[in-house]
Amino acid sequence: MCERTMHHKTVLKEENARKRILCPLDPKHTVYEDQLAKHLKKCNSREKPKPDFFIQDINAGLKDETEITEQMVPISSLSEEQLEILIMKLKKASEGLNSTLKDQILSHPALHDALNDPKNGDSATKHLKQQASILGNIEKLKLLGPRRCFVEFGAGKGKLSHWVDIALKDAEKVHFILVEKVTTRFKVDGKHRRKNSVFERLQIDIQHLCLNKIPVLSREKLPVVGIGKHLCGVATDLALRCLVETCGASCEERNEEPLAKRIKNDKADKEINTLAKEGSEKNVPEPLPPTLRVCLGFLL
Repeated sequence: MCERTMHHKTVLKEENARKRILCPLDPKHTVYEDQLAKHLKKCNSREKPKPDFFIQDINAGLKDETEITEQMVPISSLSEEQLEILIMKLKKASEGLNSTLKDQILSHPALHDALNDPKNGDSATKHLKQQASILGNIEKLKLLGPRRCFVEFGAGKGKLSHWVDIALKDAEKVHFILVEKVTTRFKVDGKHRRKNSVFERLQIDIQHLCLNKIPVLSREKLPVVGIGKHLCGVATDLALRCLVETCGASCEERNEEPLAKRIKNDKADKEINTLAKEGSEKNVPEPLPPTLRVCLGFLL
């Protein structure tokens, strides 16, 4: 046996004697126990510094309704004027709740060739029809145009934004923000060739996303169009709060507190205390910020 072979066998014996353990950051892979400290410093699953647009639970809503018990007062304590205003509010809030939702299945010429491709199977055709319908609805609402930012929630591979980009053709100054909380394979991000559009992918849970803190939105004040196709019910709620809470209202003005804490701490916004004042103002609508132009193209 030559010296080289003996050395190789010795190395193998030492390697087999070393113990491998599950990585504490991600049990999907293992690491040599004696190399754990070194591995933790470079493991891809280690916690990374949070970006500015990460604000813990900003879109979580109320965690516990008991947190705002101080706002609850008996109806019997309301004046007649306050009671009338409250009834008006309840009637207005309940308008249309019993109406039947109509299907709005549309299409868009940007997907014409793809929809008629004989190579597509049933699954591919189904998804293409859904994407075409969302594009058709966005166009019907006159939100498919230049100088705006499309935020795709639950972006996955990013195919919905891909088709929006194709539909926009030569539109100028279009920005896409693809929000996805997990690493995604087979993304179509690299297929975009238009010079007038910019794609940015954010790996973050919608629950913690503050749109106002995303550099391109805070810098250029682009109108926002929210789109999505892969969201579950809970994620849809989070996306709605994300658009309304962090885009419609400045995080700085709200002290960057989560919604539940803001409601609890903002004594001036108590509903009962403002009923009489709202009645005297004759329901004058408050103008929306220019950045809050939102289309919810969610497929529910």
